[in-house]
Amino acid sequence: MSKLRKQTWRFDHPIFLAATGTTVGPLESRGPLSGNFDKAYESLNCGEKDWIEAEKTLMRRAISYCLAKAGKIEGDMDLFLAGDLMDQTVTSNFIARENRVPFFGMFGACSTSMETLAAGAQLVDSGFADNVLCAVSSHNATAERQFRNPTEYGGPSNLTQTFTVTGAGATIVTKEPGKVRVSEATIGRVIDWGIGDPNNLGSAMAPAAADTIWAHFQDTGRVPEDYDLIVTGDLSSVGVPILRELLIEKGLDITDVHQDCGLMIYSPDQPVGAGGSGCACSAVVTYGYLYKRLAEGSLKRVLVVATGALLNNATAKQKDTIPCIAHGVVLETAKVGAE
Repeated sequence: MSKLRKQTWRFDHPIFLAATGTTVGPLESRGPLSGNFDKAYESLNCGEKDWIEAEKTLMRRAISYCLAKAGKIEGDMDLFLAGDLMDQTVTSNFIARENRVPFFGMFGACSTSMETLAAGAQLVDSGFADNVLCAVSSHNATAERQFRNPTEYGGPSNLTQTFTVTGAGATIVTKEPGKVRVSEATIGRVIDWGIGDPNNLGSAMAPAAADTIWAHFQDTGRVPEDYDLIVTGDLSSVGVPILRELLIEKGLDITDVHQDCGLMIYSPDQPVGAGGSGCACSAVVTYGYLYKRLAEGSLKRVLVVATGALLNNATAKQKDTIPCIAHGVVLETAKVGAE
């Protein structure tokens, strides 16, 4: 691995995604990206007795689809990197208990998809692992009752409030040649803009996304036109204009190539507030829709910057300000080499 300036890693060996697996809930399955996921559930319970078991099923099934498509079994995996939004990442812990693969539980809130992918690529590039399984999940009912109001409460939503995506995404990172390559990762810094409202996470996370994107372009020497797409995780309709304005102030305009997963996964007429969020937001869009476009070659190079608000239910109640982070990973078609 080569380090570019302060925050960006460029992998020395060709690192690939062997396959991906995605599962989603009912609203996600009826959004504009319908048809890009491996399994769609028509109920938030996902056939289980409660929401906690439902989230386990989401991650379990995403992993099983991923392994099957790669022609591998859990015993082929050297490491399992996973995270979620539940207290102490219990969904990931319980899945690790089942698959018995050496496990790193990871938490970057909604940025965990790219955190696990960056770490997995680094471990494979350095030779410490041959196959790394990465997975994340989130569930609207488990997350909303933990960070905001009890789901059963039925209170009105704030206009700036995002909607936690129900779903899970998994991938296998390996040196074995595949259709999609992981070429670089930019590791974000924790940024706190002084916002303490958990119902306004788009505003809180936008500065962290801007900081990581700016660092990526400073480190690599590229320009936005070098990418077919720059995708942020879950800034929503509130955070997107803030991000773009912050970067324009620095002389970097990504408007023409930028989209946000939280806006891509839902239609404007769906009841999701300002847009989607959650660990699964960037994961299912990346491992479902974007992976397919990269594999077929309609996209050549994509920078995925997943954003996370690093709060818990106690800090939210205490009205503490919200530290945020964003991690970026560059995905390319296998034929495109890092410059």
